[in-house]
Amino acid sequence: MDATLPLFDDYKVALESFEGPLDLLLHLIRKDEVDIYNIPIGHITEQYMAYLETMRALDINVAGEFLVMAATLMVIKSRMLLPKDDPSSKRDDETMEALDPRWDLVRQLVEYKRYKDAANDFSTRETLRGATFPKGGKVELLSEHPNDAAKKLGDIGTIELLAAFQRVLEQAKETVSFGHLKMQRWRVPDKIQSLLGRIAVTPHLRFDTLFDANASKSEVIVTFVALLELLRLRHLTVTQSENFGDLYIDAIPEGTPDAHLPLPEWDDQQLV
Repeated sequence: MDATLPLFDDYKVALESFEGPLDLLLHLIRKDEVDIYNIPIGHITEQYMAYLETMRALDINVAGEFLVMAATLMVIKSRMLLPKDDPSSKRDDETMEALDPRWDLVRQLVEYKRYKDAANDFSTRETLRGATFPKGGKVELLSEHPNDAAKKLGDIGTIELLAAFQRVLEQAKETVSFGHLKMQRWRVPDKIQSLLGRIAVTPHLRFDTLFDANASKSEVIVTFVALLELLRLRHLTVTQSENFGDLYIDAIPEGTPDAHLPLPEWDDQQLV
């Protein structure tokens, strides 16, 4: 029997820009265009758990706060099925929570969204101010570089990147192959070299084209891990032209400050 398995060794995915559980919930709410005050808790809980499963498949060290939020969602989902208490003798906040178990979570999300929107607004103002008052040299217009208008990885965040990966993974084939005795293994170093070769030929690639249509789930996972490593070492970047639009992989030009960090060395004997 032939098995197709990823080979990670002791490789762990470390994402410095990973957001918290409230970021993930806001992403799910915005993606499905649901009312933040009337969250379909069952549907959102299923999607949230699917994200945690994707992180587990990538061997991402899931922070405890994500697990706490998962437990909170499950509790809320359970309480939604229980008969409602008589709220007549309780205070306003307690009344709302008795009437709707989602209320405390909604308050957290609304408050978090307010601060996040304010931070994004300040970031936009800072960018505009920097473009309005250049320190000198040639001023480049955005129209000359259409990709500059796209959102960069720091703005996209890891959640959007994981969402795109999740869609690709759902379409990938299960790891089933018979008729051979030799085990087929996918290696992160090999996929890194493969991605670098592709991006050298086509510096602007749509995210889903990185994955072969006939690839197994294990190959998709290893390819994505290789991509994360190249993003971390700033050989590549990710852009998105609009919210929930297609993601594109771009090569970072040679000579860019703090980019093209050295690739890690792997012991070939450990990868056989």
